[in-house]
Amino acid sequence: MMATATDTLLALFDGSIDEISEEWTAEYQAYTGAALSGNAVRGDQHRLVQTLREILRAGADIERFDSPEWAALRHLLADLSASRAAQGETADVTSGFVLALKRPVFARLQRQQGGTQDQINAIWAVSRLIDRMAQWTVSTYQRTREEIIVRQQHELLELSTPVIKLWDGVLAVPIIGTLDSSRAQLIMETLLERIVHTGAEIAIIDITGVPTVDTLVAQHLMKTVTAIRLMGADSIISGIRPQIAQTIVHLGIDLQGIKTKSTLADALALAMARTGNVVGNTAAQ
Repeated sequence: MMATATDTLLALFDGSIDEISEEWTAEYQAYTGAALSGNAVRGDQHRLVQTLREILRAGADIERFDSPEWAALRHLLADLSASRAAQGETADVTSGFVLALKRPVFARLQRQQGGTQDQINAIWAVSRLIDRMAQWTVSTYQRTREEIIVRQQHELLELSTPVIKLWDGVLAVPIIGTLDSSRAQLIMETLLERIVHTGAEIAIIDITGVPTVDTLVAQHLMKTVTAIRLMGADSIISGIRPQIAQTIVHLGIDLQGIKTKSTLADALALAMARTGNVVGNTAAQ
């Protein structure tokens, strides 16, 4: 049975591929309403059909899409799905590209076989195969989107926690928003790398933009301060507002030995004094 379905499908693609491609494109557009780039769609169609032909000619079982014989087609579908996900295309549009192949293939199978049992077998086999192909694009799309989201989250974290060199020997890290474990780890790693790279003596950690400070946030700050000390540098925590000061006291958090300032300006003044720098009025000279 499956040999008949394979032979039928091969004969179909060998003899009617141009017409199938045209109807496939039209069906895809009607199915998804997507704005198509003709060359891109034809290229995807050609690669998919060519790979499908090669696999069928090698005698692969249509019912065993997960088998190694179908690896090349799965890889092609994964690349196609990942590429379209990166371009912002949705999962239903991507899978719709594969599903749109059904109508032109079924129509030709029906005309060629004339309602025989071979036709029924071939249509059923092809239907299951195309469904599996579409499912594969969706699962790959989801994995790709998750990877993109994770990468974007990491990039946003890096952008939201810049380490700024104020002048020789002094770095500053303005923190805005909630400070969780992953973000605190990123801040610590980035800051320590910059201390090594610049030879900084003082690191200012400004928490003016942190809405609340709880036990967990305080622990993250203390771990960062400890790591800075181990690198041979000093730290100053600025942005200690009255509400944060009260919270720290109520939580019983011990910041003894850690230099704190209420504003970033005060922290900058202290850092300048420690490094022997002064602010001069060039206009008055």
